[in-house]
Amino acid sequence: MKKIRWGIISTAKIGTEKVIPAMQQSQWCDIIAIASRDINKAKKAAADLGIAKAYGSYEELLADPDIDAIYNPLPNHLHVEWSIKTLQSGKHILCEKPIGLSSVEGQKLVDCAKSNPQLKTMEAFMYRHHPQWVKARSIVQDGGIGELKSIQSFFSYTNLDPANIRNQADIGGGGLMDIGCYNISLSRFIFDAEPQRVCGLIEFDPNFKIDRLASGIMEFAQGAASFVCSTQLASYQRVNIVGTQGRVEIEIPFNAPPGVACKIWHQNEADIQEILLESCDQYTIQGDLFSQAVINDADVPTPIEDSVSNMKVIEALFQSAKQNGWVTL
Repeated sequence: MKKIRWGIISTAKIGTEKVIPAMQQSQWCDIIAIASRDINKAKKAAADLGIAKAYGSYEELLADPDIDAIYNPLPNHLHVEWSIKTLQSGKHILCEKPIGLSSVEGQKLVDCAKSNPQLKTMEAFMYRHHPQWVKARSIVQDGGIGELKSIQSFFSYTNLDPANIRNQADIGGGGLMDIGCYNISLSRFIFDAEPQRVCGLIEFDPNFKIDRLASGIMEFAQGAASFVCSTQLASYQRVNIVGTQGRVEIEIPFNAPPGVACKIWHQNEADIQEILLESCDQYTIQGDLFSQAVINDADVPTPIEDSVSNMKVIEALFQSAKQNGWVTL
């Protein structure tokens, strides 16, 4: 049974604590190398995680002929640069969200991917692959809530560390880029369409200069989605998907814990059904789905063009807040 041999660019926390351990439990992934600009960090991560190879530069990792695919959890401003270099080295790329600092930058990766159709390129929006989201979308598409009209979502946490990359505006920090991208992505995912216009209200941190509280409305042809995201509120997340005859509520929509059964509710008129989804790790599923696309030379679950569309909505929300009015996409 063939497994895809993976290399990891950087010792980022999301990689070492969540994604790599999950992919090491997968059926189709083999993590064989990790790189850092600090060789000691790479060696430590490799030792801690049982990874065979450690490199002191990203270039060395990309030059390794034994590696088939790269996972890129670098800071936002390095996503496109090193994802393009990955493709140019002849390797498949799974890149963390958001795809880059702008839709224009993201389009450069899309163009590079089109120039290398034999290689797979995908943004790592892992939540879409979790069974709770597969079930929720199926309920909506099968008419289980009548006609979809409204989506409401909330995603927040508190991060006041000035050294944290999420609080550094010049490299793509801020709430919309870090977590608001989920609120936008899920709305586009469930409506299965792009918003026609958006309206945003954004509060900036006076010291960090990043958006710390954002509210948004996205108008679709079929209905509307509204959300709040914040990096300086109590930790909370929830999604409600509402139609003319029912609704779906997702208890832990984004950071679904591995090893714990997840819960959603499906209300159809007066009847409310609690649905338990078996425990799983959405990062494991993501790694396997991407690896299978490589093995079978099939389409990845989410085309890379979707990433640019999501970024365009983020940009429109910033523009709306600045102009104090609706922005048409």
